[in-house]
Amino acid sequence: MSLSTFVKISGITNLSDARYCAGMYVDLLGFSLEKESGKYINPTQFNEITGWVSGLDFVGEFENYEAGDILATLENYPTVKWIEHDRIEPLTELEGKGYGLIYKMELEEVRRIEVEVAEKLAGSGIYFHVTSAHEKLDEKDMESIKIISENCKVILGVGITADNVETLISELNLYGISLTGGEEIKPGLKDFDELADILEALEEEG
Repeated sequence: MSLSTFVKISGITNLSDARYCAGMYVDLLGFSLEKESGKYINPTQFNEITGWVSGLDFVGEFENYEAGDILATLENYPTVKWIEHDRIEPLTELEGKGYGLIYKMELEEVRRIEVEVAEKLAGSGIYFHVTSAHEKLDEKDMESIKIISENCKVILGVGITADNVETLISELNLYGISLTGGEEIKPGLKDFDELADILEALEEEG
């Protein structure tokens, strides 16, 4: 069994999510590694969670840290192979350091980005993780995403349901999708309904 597209799960905070997602063959598990974050995972917690899963890569998720701070932080997370950041500048400074790079950008910024800029960033190998504060995509949103996905690897993290995920991937020429891990109700007990429905819609036999 495998999934029909590239899948990143963001904001992992517990073993239940990690083991379930690994069992569903997702590609990336993301962990917030800034101490100021509400979802911060310290090295001990990270090792306790990731020690139980295999077959996928781990992403360090950052919002404010500069490139030097990120590299210093990742010394304590040696199995992290990817870096995601809310700003493009630190990512461009980290090119050539051996990490996969993901730029988490708001839909509003996608609408403004110029094709030339998208082409230049695509050449750098940086992936685009598109998010938004609102939960639905309108026609203008979809057109903006289509333009950038012609040049770049776009991972969509908004407007996804089990019913529309395959259509969005096809129509928007997406490289993949991003979903968000949740909070445990109590240790070992999770409500997986929405996340599970989407992943099951992407399952391929064989």
